Amino acid sequence: MDPRSGWTFLSNHAHVMIALARDPELRLRDLAEQVGITERAIAQIIVDLEGAGAIARERDGRRNVYRIHPNVPLRHPIEAHRTVGDLLEAVMRKTR
Repeated sequence: MDPRSGWTFLSNHAHVMIALARDPELRLRDLAEQVGITERAIAQIIVDLEGAGAIARERDGRRNVYRIHPNVPLRHPIEAHRTVGDLLEAVMRKTR
């Protein structure tokens, strides 16, 4: 089964955040490949995340470097008591 087919528990926005937490210098092309969506969709997600204050984009020469703001609360009322940092910590935590 293709892991990119069907539904997932996390949104594409969350997938982009996780990928950027792992490598803040990823290009849109690389993000699109990892998340499994188009570069255009990735560009819109980046705009959304910047608009929400969850990330900041900084230029380093010709490349973008993304800085995550971990203290930003999650957007849905069900999880608004948690932050971007909480989500990333839970998803990226290594298990034994």
